[in-house]
Amino acid sequence: MTWRRSLAPAALALALPLMAAAPSSVSVSDLQGGHYALDPHHASLIARVSHMGVSLYTVRFDTLDASIDYDPAHPERTRVTASVDPTSLDVNADYGKQFAEEFLTVSKFPKATFVATSMQKTADGQGTMTGDLTLMGVTKPVTFNVTLVGAGHEVLPIPFGREAAGFEATATIKRSDFGSTYLNNLVGDEVSLQIEAEFEKK
Repeated sequence: MTWRRSLAPAALALALPLMAAAPSSVSVSDLQGGHYALDPHHASLIARVSHMGVSLYTVRFDTLDASIDYDPAHPERTRVTASVDPTSLDVNADYGKQFAEEFLTVSKFPKATFVATSMQKTADGQGTMTGDLTLMGVTKPVTFNVTLVGAGHEVLPIPFGREAAGFEATATIKRSDFGSTYLNNLVGDEVSLQIEAEFEKK
């Protein structure tokens, strides 16, 4: 552990000049082609839903997996697949597992998946991604608004670093479309999704 602590200041000293020199805007030209795998330690899926009409209730799913196959010459052919373990629902309370079963019937449907079917560029580093979301055994098309947050060579981990890219994706779904109607008189039907995901180039 001592050597790791001693390396930390050096890593920070290397990283700060790079962060200071980072461009204020990100271009898709910064994104290298190839296969990318999700870094689960730098990813999150947040869902928000109306609670009794007076607030937005926020929850998180802790277990995610995803991959991207990107060809700069044909970005419209980008392949994205993702999966979520709905049993990992985190409501910041001890009844998370209960809610996962009541709202998502996780004992019967232990995995949710997404497979992209089309990509559309709307601006440099921004676009839409449409694909098939399968939740509770029901598959429906969903469109995400996607922003490339950053791409390039990271300083860490020492000594070699890695090529990585980060994205934000947002969408709104109706949970009733997938068969989730528990407490529909108290909890809203529309659910907003926000994904923050960092991918490592393999």
